[in-house]
Amino acid sequence: METILVVDDDRGVASVLSEMLKEEGYNAIIVGDGIRALKEIKKSSPILVLLDIFLPGMDGLEVLEKIKRNDANLPVIMITGYGDIKGAVKAMKLGAYDYITKPIKGGELIILIKSALRVQNSNKRGELLRSNIVGKSSHIKSILYQVRKIAPTDNTVIIQGKSGTGKELIAHRIYQESKRNNGPFVTIDCGVVPESLFESEFFGYEKGAYTGADAQKAGLFEMANGGTLFLDEISNLSLASQKKFLRVIEERELRHLGSNKTINVDIRIIVATNIDLRCAIREGGFREDLFHRLNEFLIEILPLCERKADIPVLANHFLDDAKREFNKQVKEITSAAMKLLLDYQWPGNIRELNNVIRKAVSLTDSECISPSILSKIIKTTGQRVPYDQRDLSSMSSFQDVIQREEKVLIEKAITEAKGNISKAAKFLHMNRKT
Repeated sequence: METILVVDDDRGVASVLSEMLKEEGYNAIIVGDGIRALKEIKKSSPILVLLDIFLPGMDGLEVLEKIKRNDANLPVIMITGYGDIKGAVKAMKLGAYDYITKPIKGGELIILIKSALRVQNSNKRGELLRSNIVGKSSHIKSILYQVRKIAPTDNTVIIQGKSGTGKELIAHRIYQESKRNNGPFVTIDCGVVPESLFESEFFGYEKGAYTGADAQKAGLFEMANGGTLFLDEISNLSLASQKKFLRVIEERELRHLGSNKTINVDIRIIVATNIDLRCAIREGGFREDLFHRLNEFLIEILPLCERKADIPVLANHFLDDAKREFNKQVKEITSAAMKLLLDYQWPGNIRELNNVIRKAVSLTDSECISPSILSKIIKTTGQRVPYDQRDLSSMSSFQDVIQREEKVLIEKAITEAKGNISKAAKFLHMNRKT
């Protein structure tokens, strides 16, 4: 069970947070001050920290600085009971992922946690940027050339490619090579933000702006001020939300919900999508004016099956990573096993290749990854023989076949949607309840 550390001297609040986390399947550890928090991080290796700004002795901002100095990738969500917008914004500049105000709403907190953990995984993969993006294919060399050209500018960028092709890594690379790399890099998966929360999440709000708005809160645009805002799967925004988003990026100003005060923002926008936005425009699912506003530069990433020269480079890199992770003395992938990797179509792209290599390393007891190990793993990933190539006499009833295929499609949609059921239903044009 993954551990989340709660740092709050208010035992009542900490207890409520602990229950919220347990309901979501996390192990919660509670401490009441900064010194114990730093010791607990070394001892328990939590995946995330919920940190109160106001603590006895060492305050939350000082604790945050020490956490980030030791582990820049450990996500920290700040907690404040006083709507301290200045302190919260300072925390963001020090590396906090976000902040939340008391009284804490369970739904809002869980959205923040899941989003923060997703960014954490992306940041970990950011350490693999040079190996993952560098390859032997002419395509990946072209991608790197485009990144080098566009990164120093402030141009808005669309990164387009199938799930698992490395869109987040490209976004990180652009940010790291930009003149804004000392500013915040704020990321959001548009698929996890309900439409009803779009304005409050992106624009922020004033205390009393709506029922339950107990304190002022900065939105994502404001948090990214001076840096970069990365919107993953932007096509998941509704048309109404797209219109509001367009207005902000054109005017570079916004207002909190419940306020008439204009806030100017200086941000760079990078967006990613796993669908062709031009097709979405033709189908009425994406605004053409927003596309043209975003499309100052477009990077299209091919699926892994169309750049197979990169597979050996990636596979060997993932092998090195997995060896360290599992403490295994696996020296190489045999040539026969590599041929199997090259022949596979990789519907899950780089993400699937990484998972397959990690599983192979964890299962093997020899010094080499063999084709026998890989064939078992790849078979379970669901690459199936087309029906026109099957022996019909060996098949079960038609209804059984339909049910099996339906299950595979639903599981794939849920995987691509990263567990978001509403998003998976949208992929399949199904009702969420179904």
